[in-house]
Amino acid sequence: MQRRQFIKHAGATGLAAATLAPAAQAADASPKISWKLASSYPKSLDTIYGAAEQLASRVRTLTNGNFDIRVYAGGELVPGLQVLDAVKDGTVQCGHSASYYYVGKNKAFAFDTSIPFGLTARQQNAWLYQGGGLALLREFFKGYNIINFPGGNTGTQMGGWFRKEVKSLADLKGLKMRIPGIGGEILARLGVVPQTIAGGDIYPALEKGTIDATEWVGPYDDEKLGFHKIAQHYYYPGFWEPGPTLSFYVNIGEWNKLPKHYQTAFEMAAAEANLSMLAAYDARNPPALLRLLQQGVKLHPFPADVMAEAQKQAFQLYDEEAAKNPAFKKIYGSWLAFRKQQHAWFNLAERAMETAMYSMPKAR
Repeated sequence: MQRRQFIKHAGATGLAAATLAPAAQAADASPKISWKLASSYPKSLDTIYGAAEQLASRVRTLTNGNFDIRVYAGGELVPGLQVLDAVKDGTVQCGHSASYYYVGKNKAFAFDTSIPFGLTARQQNAWLYQGGGLALLREFFKGYNIINFPGGNTGTQMGGWFRKEVKSLADLKGLKMRIPGIGGEILARLGVVPQTIAGGDIYPALEKGTIDATEWVGPYDDEKLGFHKIAQHYYYPGFWEPGPTLSFYVNIGEWNKLPKHYQTAFEMAAAEANLSMLAAYDARNPPALLRLLQQGVKLHPFPADVMAEAQKQAFQLYDEEAAKNPAFKKIYGSWLAFRKQQHAWFNLAERAMETAMYSMPKAR
């Protein structure tokens, strides 16, 4: 009896081993792949730069260490504002950047990040993941040999740091300000002289007086860069970035070489990094703002005439660009229709709830 049980058990064990062997061999056969990721950001900005490190760590975990992505900060491999070209040309396999840095190539790039008076972070994610936005953008990016993935969002940004108070539209005339993308073009129409400067170079430019003002992200990152030590006037809101998406770029040729399960791992890791960044900023900005105010920072809303004229100029620019740029027009049509629906819904539900909560006497 014992002998029969032993033989039966040994047979089952052998069968299990034979069944598991191909799976183990398949796992062992997974190729070892090493990529370089060029970031546009310095390591000191742990939340933005950290999204790329989070992606790399998660991809390694999901592939048992076989797919290794090494992250390089802005300037280590390529300058911070040349990440897109580096990925396009195959200098690196992938990158992490903000697409509105590249509107000089085509203004349609801005939709991948944010355009003035556009979509909030939740609305932007809804458009990208569920509203057809990502498909439209991938069709556009294909012309640059890149496939793009949402890779973070800061939420609505602040309006930036100014040496002098802005009391009206007239105070913007001739002001030199670090602000990239279409936001810079809108402010140029208001009299500002926009500058595109990578994150790590902003502080010295402000300190030397090369610029009079700068925008960056919000209290948490701005505090790290120390802008409040030079410019004490802090403005809100950053109407040019109501919900800016950061993106991971991957060279299409390199992407197509990946095994399917590596592609899936990358997609999952990018989506996780996208959501994690927004949660991190929402948690870290409030205490950072309090610390800044305790150091003498003066908080101001933008004057009403600045906001009104900026919105007017923004949509004039969009209409002008759509009339001459087919790529912009195609994406803009989808974006504008989606924005209209989102604003109607958020005004009904989200705004009503927030207005009620923020205006009522505090229960606690």
